[in-house]
Amino acid sequence: MSSAPSDVIRSGEHRLSRLDERAKHTLFTGARTANTFAETPVTDAELTGVWELVKWAPTSVNSQPLRVLFVRPGEGRDRLVKHMNERNRAKTATAPAVAVLAMDTRFHDHIPAVLPHKPEMKDVFAGNDDLRAGTASFNATLQAGYFILAVRAQGLAAGPMGGFDAASVDAEFFPDGRFRSLLVVNIGHPGKDPWHPRLPRLSNDDVVQWS
Repeated sequence: MSSAPSDVIRSGEHRLSRLDERAKHTLFTGARTANTFAETPVTDAELTGVWELVKWAPTSVNSQPLRVLFVRPGEGRDRLVKHMNERNRAKTATAPAVAVLAMDTRFHDHIPAVLPHKPEMKDVFAGNDDLRAGTASFNATLQAGYFILAVRAQGLAAGPMGGFDAASVDAEFFPDGRFRSLLVVNIGHPGKDPWHPRLPRLSNDDVVQWS
């Protein structure tokens, strides 16, 4: 009897698809942080599509603490630009769309909906400030990484920046104190000379250990 083909999934085994080289290039090896953007608009559907990918990121107890504010050209963007570090203002001022990524300090209010088999975790987080803050910060940051990948997966360029006055952004856009900004991501299609020369990456030998 001949052996089963290699692409046959054995009982109880789940085999995942491997990305082709083009997809890996889009998301990883060829992806760059954009510093200039074309005037080509970014549609609401494209931005909605970003979140439809980001929402599948893994988070502790399915907490999903990331919140996203999309800022368009006009009054909203003018309000944001003034809180960016000086060298980042032109980038944000010319991006067709900008996302302010923030963590929800009361993410646990949603626990009964997102963790229906263990709704009592809402009270656990409510009663432990350190646990709540640590969970919100770590998991929202994890989701922010997925956000950058999702922008790239939509065929758009991302320009993530930490160079801004977070306290001022929060006062401007989240005055009730519930959301706290983590990252600003400029979004659009690459403009003229959008990339700086690529800097070196650490090698496998520098990073990876085996035990």
